[in-house]
Amino acid sequence: MSSALSASRPARTAASRPARTALTGSPAAPDLSGRAVVVLHAHPDDEAIFTAATMRRLADRGARVVLVMATGGELGEQLAPLRPGESVHGRRLAELEAAAELLGVSRLVLLGRRDSGMMGWPSARHPRALARGRTDRLARRLAEVIDAERADTVLHYDDRGIYGHPDHVAVHRIGALAAAMTGAVSYEATVDRDHLRGRGGTHLIDAASGHTGDYGRAGYEIPVRLSATDAELAAKRAAMAAHASQIAPAAVGGDGFADTYRHEWYLTSHARGILTELAATPS
Repeated sequence: MSSALSASRPARTAASRPARTALTGSPAAPDLSGRAVVVLHAHPDDEAIFTAATMRRLADRGARVVLVMATGGELGEQLAPLRPGESVHGRRLAELEAAAELLGVSRLVLLGRRDSGMMGWPSARHPRALARGRTDRLARRLAEVIDAERADTVLHYDDRGIYGHPDHVAVHRIGALAAAMTGAVSYEATVDRDHLRGRGGTHLIDAASGHTGDYGRAGYEIPVRLSATDAELAAKRAAMAAHASQIAPAAVGGDGFADTYRHEWYLTSHARGILTELAATPS
Protein backbone atom coordinates (compact mmCIF):
# COMPACT_ATOMS: atom_id res chain seq x y z
CA MET A 1 0.00 0.00 0.00
CA SER A 2 1.18 3.48 -0.77
CA SER A 3 0.72 6.52 1.42
CA ALA A 4 1.33 8.85 -1.50
CA LEU A 5 -1.53 10.78 -3.08
CA SER A 6 -2.25 10.42 -6.77
CA ALA A 7 -1.44 13.42 -8.93
CA SER A 8 -5.01 14.10 -9.96
CA ARG A 9 -8.49 13.31 -8.74
CA PRO A 10 -11.87 13.79 -10.46
CA ALA A 11 -14.41 16.37 -9.47
CA ARG A 12 -17.18 15.11 -7.21
CA THR A 13 -20.53 14.34 -8.69
CA ALA A 14 -23.87 15.53 -7.34
CA ALA A 15 -26.96 13.38 -7.45
CA SER A 16 -30.34 12.50 -6.13
CA ARG A 17 -31.49 9.83 -3.77
CA PRO A 18 -31.22 6.33 -5.27
CA ALA A 19 -34.08 3.89 -5.35
CA ARG A 20 -33.76 0.71 -3.34
CA THR A 21 -31.39 -1.53 -5.22
CA ALA A 22 -29.12 -4.50 -4.87
CA LEU A 23 -25.54 -4.60 -6.11
CA THR A 24 -24.43 -7.71 -7.95
CA GLY A 25 -21.20 -8.50 -9.74
CA SER A 26 -21.22 -7.78 -13.46
CA PRO A 27 -18.58 -7.68 -16.19
CA ALA A 28 -20.40 -4.63 -17.57
CA ALA A 29 -19.76 -2.61 -14.39
CA PRO A 30 -18.30 0.85 -15.04
CA ASP A 31 -14.60 1.57 -15.10
CA LEU A 32 -13.95 3.61 -11.96
CA SER A 33 -10.33 4.47 -12.74
CA GLY A 34 -9.50 7.94 -11.44
CA ARG A 35 -12.28 7.86 -8.85
CA ALA A 36 -11.66 7.64 -5.11
CA VAL A 37 -13.72 6.53 -2.14
CA VAL A 38 -12.83 7.04 1.53
CA VAL A 39 -13.90 4.33 3.98
CA LEU A 40 -13.93 5.20 7.70
CA HIS A 41 -13.96 2.47 10.35
CA ALA A 42 -13.65 2.33 14.13
CA HIS A 43 -11.40 -0.68 14.84
CA PRO A 44 -9.18 -3.04 12.85
CA ASP A 45 -11.42 -5.94 11.68
CA ASP A 46 -14.53 -3.75 11.20
CA GLU A 47 -13.49 -3.13 7.61
CA ALA A 48 -13.36 -6.87 6.97
CA ILE A 49 -16.67 -7.66 8.68
CA PHE A 50 -18.85 -4.87 7.31
CA THR A 51 -17.43 -3.53 4.01
CA ALA A 52 -14.83 -5.98 2.67
CA ALA A 53 -16.72 -7.08 -0.44
CA THR A 54 -17.58 -3.48 -1.27
CA MET A 55 -13.95 -2.41 -0.98
CA ARG A 56 -12.72 -5.32 -3.07
CA ARG A 57 -15.25 -4.59 -5.81
CA LEU A 58 -14.39 -0.91 -5.89
CA ALA A 59 -10.69 -1.71 -6.18
CA ASP A 60 -11.31 -4.30 -8.89
CA ARG A 61 -13.30 -1.72 -10.88
CA GLY A 62 -10.33 0.67 -10.74
CA ALA A 63 -11.35 2.98 -7.88
CA ARG A 64 -8.78 4.20 -5.39
CA VAL A 65 -9.86 2.87 -1.98
CA VAL A 66 -8.62 4.89 1.00
CA LEU A 67 -9.15 3.23 4.38
CA VAL A 68 -9.18 5.50 7.43
CA MET A 69 -8.97 3.71 10.79
CA ALA A 70 -10.04 5.73 13.80
CA THR A 71 -8.48 3.61 16.58
CA GLY A 72 -5.95 0.86 17.03
CA GLY A 73 -8.43 -1.48 18.68
CA GLU A 74 -6.24 -1.60 21.78
CA LEU A 75 -8.96 -3.10 23.99
CA GLY A 76 -9.84 -6.02 21.76
CA GLU A 77 -9.66 -9.35 23.58
CA GLN A 78 -6.84 -11.50 22.23
CA LEU A 79 -7.54 -15.06 21.12
CA ALA A 80 -3.85 -15.95 21.56
CA PRO A 81 -1.24 -14.67 24.04
CA LEU A 82 1.03 -11.87 22.90
CA ARG A 83 4.54 -12.86 21.92
CA PRO A 84 7.47 -11.40 23.89
CA GLY A 85 7.83 -7.74 22.96
CA GLU A 86 4.55 -7.69 21.05
CA SER A 87 1.81 -5.16 21.84
CA VAL A 88 -1.89 -5.38 21.12
CA HIS A 89 -1.59 -2.23 19.01
CA GLY A 90 1.30 -3.64 16.99
CA ARG A 91 -0.42 -6.96 16.45
CA ARG A 92 -3.66 -5.39 15.33
CA LEU A 93 -1.91 -2.94 13.01
CA ALA A 94 -0.10 -5.82 11.30
CA GLU A 95 -3.40 -7.64 10.88
CA LEU A 96 -5.01 -4.50 9.50
CA GLU A 97 -2.26 -4.00 6.95
CA ALA A 98 -2.60 -7.60 5.79
CA ALA A 99 -6.38 -7.32 5.44
CA ALA A 100 -6.13 -3.97 3.66
CA GLU A 101 -3.79 -5.46 1.06
CA LEU A 102 -6.21 -8.32 0.45
CA LEU A 103 -9.01 -5.81 -0.13
CA GLY A 104 -7.11 -3.65 -2.61
CA VAL A 105 -6.64 -0.63 -0.35
CA SER A 106 -4.42 2.02 -1.95
CA ARG A 107 -3.81 4.12 1.14
CA LEU A 108 -4.22 3.44 4.86
CA VAL A 109 -4.67 6.42 7.19
CA LEU A 110 -4.58 6.09 10.99
CA LEU A 111 -6.39 8.77 12.98
CA GLY A 112 -4.51 7.68 16.11
CA ARG A 113 -7.32 7.69 18.65
CA ARG A 114 -7.61 5.03 21.35
CA ASP A 115 -10.23 2.29 21.58
CA SER A 116 -12.92 3.51 23.99
CA GLY A 117 -14.21 0.08 24.94
CA MET A 118 -17.86 -0.72 25.41
CA MET A 119 -20.49 1.64 26.77
CA GLY A 120 -19.93 2.36 30.46
CA TRP A 121 -16.33 1.14 30.57
CA PRO A 122 -13.87 3.40 32.44
CA SER A 123 -11.64 3.27 29.36
CA ALA A 124 -14.04 5.65 27.62
CA ARG A 125 -12.70 8.40 29.91
CA HIS A 126 -9.13 8.01 28.63
CA PRO A 127 -8.01 11.37 27.17
CA ARG A 128 -7.21 9.73 23.81
CA ALA A 129 -10.38 7.64 23.64
CA LEU A 130 -12.26 8.13 20.38
CA ALA A 131 -15.52 8.65 22.25
CA ARG A 132 -13.96 11.67 23.99
CA GLY A 133 -12.55 13.21 20.84
CA ARG A 134 -14.06 16.37 19.42
CA THR A 135 -16.20 15.45 16.47
CA ASP A 136 -15.49 18.70 14.63
CA ARG A 137 -11.71 18.29 14.85
CA LEU A 138 -11.75 14.67 13.78
CA ALA A 139 -14.19 15.45 10.97
CA ARG A 140 -11.82 18.16 9.71
CA ARG A 141 -9.00 15.62 9.62
CA LEU A 142 -11.19 13.23 7.64
CA ALA A 143 -12.28 16.08 5.36
CA GLU A 144 -8.63 16.81 4.62
CA VAL A 145 -8.22 13.23 3.42
CA ILE A 146 -11.39 13.44 1.32
CA ASP A 147 -10.27 16.71 -0.25
CA ALA A 148 -6.71 15.54 -0.87
CA GLU A 149 -8.01 12.44 -2.63
CA ARG A 150 -10.79 14.33 -4.40
CA ALA A 151 -13.03 11.51 -3.26
CA ASP A 152 -16.67 11.75 -4.25
CA THR A 153 -17.91 9.17 -1.73
CA VAL A 154 -17.33 8.43 1.95
CA LEU A 155 -18.45 5.28 3.77
CA HIS A 156 -19.04 5.24 7.52
CA TYR A 157 -21.74 3.83 9.88
CA ASP A 158 -25.42 4.42 10.53
CA ASP A 159 -26.46 6.74 13.35
CA ARG A 160 -26.49 3.94 15.93
CA GLY A 161 -23.01 2.82 14.96
CA ILE A 162 -24.70 -0.37 13.71
CA TYR A 163 -25.00 -1.79 17.23
CA GLY A 164 -24.36 1.07 19.65
CA HIS A 165 -20.62 0.78 20.35
CA PRO A 166 -19.41 4.26 21.43
CA ASP A 167 -16.60 4.25 18.86
CA HIS A 168 -18.99 3.24 16.08
CA VAL A 169 -21.37 6.03 17.00
CA ALA A 170 -18.41 8.43 16.94
CA VAL A 171 -17.48 7.18 13.47
CA HIS A 172 -20.99 7.95 12.24
CA ARG A 173 -20.79 11.50 13.57
CA ILE A 174 -17.32 12.09 12.19
CA GLY A 175 -18.17 10.64 8.79
CA ALA A 176 -21.47 12.48 8.46
CA LEU A 177 -19.91 15.83 9.38
CA ALA A 178 -16.93 15.33 7.06
CA ALA A 179 -19.30 14.49 4.20
CA ALA A 180 -21.23 17.69 4.89
CA MET A 181 -17.99 19.70 5.01
CA THR A 182 -16.75 18.39 1.67
CA GLY A 183 -19.90 17.65 -0.28
CA ALA A 184 -18.91 14.00 -0.63
CA VAL A 185 -21.69 11.46 -1.01
CA SER A 186 -22.35 9.61 2.25
CA TYR A 187 -23.12 5.91 2.55
CA GLU A 188 -23.75 4.48 6.02
CA ALA A 189 -22.84 0.84 6.58
CA THR A 190 -25.46 -1.10 8.52
CA VAL A 191 -26.79 -4.66 8.65
CA ASP A 192 -30.17 -6.15 7.83
CA ARG A 193 -31.30 -7.52 11.17
CA ASP A 194 -34.20 -9.41 9.60
CA HIS A 195 -31.79 -11.28 7.36
CA LEU A 196 -29.27 -11.99 10.14
CA ARG A 197 -31.83 -13.10 12.71
CA GLY A 198 -32.74 -15.83 10.28
CA ARG A 199 -29.14 -17.07 10.36
CA GLY A 200 -29.22 -18.21 13.99
CA GLY A 201 -26.77 -15.72 15.45
CA THR A 202 -23.83 -16.76 13.30
CA HIS A 203 -22.76 -13.19 12.41
CA LEU A 204 -20.15 -11.67 14.73
CA ILE A 205 -22.43 -8.72 15.40
CA ASP A 206 -24.78 -10.98 17.34
CA ALA A 207 -22.22 -11.59 20.09
CA ALA A 208 -20.99 -7.98 19.92
CA SER A 209 -24.51 -6.74 20.62
CA GLY A 210 -24.93 -9.11 23.56
CA HIS A 211 -27.22 -11.49 21.66
CA THR A 212 -30.03 -8.95 21.96
CA GLY A 213 -30.82 -8.72 18.27
CA ASP A 214 -30.75 -4.95 18.71
CA TYR A 215 -28.62 -3.89 15.78
CA GLY A 216 -28.82 -2.56 12.26
CA ARG A 217 -32.08 -1.85 10.49
CA ALA A 218 -35.12 -3.72 9.29
CA GLY A 219 -34.70 -4.88 5.72
CA TYR A 220 -37.30 -2.53 4.30
CA GLU A 221 -35.35 0.48 5.62
CA ILE A 222 -32.17 -0.34 3.70
CA PRO A 223 -31.91 1.08 0.16
CA VAL A 224 -28.62 -0.49 -0.97
CA ARG A 225 -27.49 -4.09 -0.66
CA LEU A 226 -24.25 -5.43 -2.09
CA SER A 227 -24.23 -9.16 -2.80
CA ALA A 228 -20.67 -10.40 -3.12
CA THR A 229 -19.50 -12.56 -5.97
CA ASP A 230 -17.69 -15.76 -5.01
CA ALA A 231 -14.34 -14.05 -5.60
CA GLU A 232 -15.32 -11.06 -3.46
CA LEU A 233 -16.60 -13.38 -0.74
CA ALA A 234 -13.29 -15.24 -0.78
CA ALA A 235 -11.45 -11.94 -0.33
CA LYS A 236 -13.75 -11.06 2.56
CA ARG A 237 -13.15 -14.42 4.21
CA ALA A 238 -9.38 -13.99 3.84
CA ALA A 239 -9.50 -10.43 5.23
CA MET A 240 -11.49 -11.59 8.25
CA ALA A 241 -9.08 -14.48 8.77
CA ALA A 242 -6.19 -11.99 8.71
CA HIS A 243 -7.57 -10.58 11.97
CA ALA A 244 -6.66 -13.80 13.76
CA SER A 245 -6.33 -12.13 17.16
CA GLN A 246 -10.01 -11.18 17.04
CA ILE A 247 -11.82 -13.62 14.76
CA ALA A 248 -11.71 -17.34 15.48
CA PRO A 249 -11.23 -19.78 12.58
CA ALA A 250 -14.70 -21.20 13.19
CA ALA A 251 -16.23 -17.81 12.32
CA VAL A 252 -14.79 -17.85 8.81
CA GLY A 253 -15.02 -21.56 8.10
CA GLY A 254 -17.87 -23.78 7.12
CA ASP A 255 -20.62 -23.67 4.56
CA GLY A 256 -22.65 -21.12 6.51
CA PHE A 257 -20.16 -18.32 5.91
CA ALA A 258 -21.64 -17.37 2.55
CA ASP A 259 -25.21 -17.21 3.87
CA THR A 260 -24.12 -14.98 6.75
CA TYR A 261 -21.54 -12.68 5.16
CA ARG A 262 -22.29 -12.49 1.44
CA HIS A 263 -24.38 -9.32 1.76
CA GLU A 264 -23.32 -5.81 2.83
CA TRP A 265 -25.87 -3.09 3.46
CA TYR A 266 -25.90 0.71 3.24
CA LEU A 267 -28.20 3.60 4.07
CA THR A 268 -28.15 6.76 1.99
CA SER A 269 -30.52 9.70 2.12
CA HIS A 270 -29.64 11.85 -0.87
CA ALA A 271 -26.51 10.52 -2.47
CA ARG A 272 -25.68 9.15 -5.88
CA GLY A 273 -22.12 7.99 -5.59
CA ILE A 274 -20.04 5.06 -6.67
CA LEU A 275 -22.19 2.42 -4.98
CA THR A 276 -25.26 3.69 -6.77
CA GLU A 277 -23.44 3.56 -10.09
CA LEU A 278 -22.49 -0.04 -9.48
CA ALA A 279 -26.03 -0.83 -8.39
CA ALA A 280 -27.45 0.62 -11.59
CA THR A 281 -25.27 -1.57 -13.79
CA PRO A 282 -27.24 -4.41 -15.38
CA SER A 283 -26.12 -7.84 -14.28
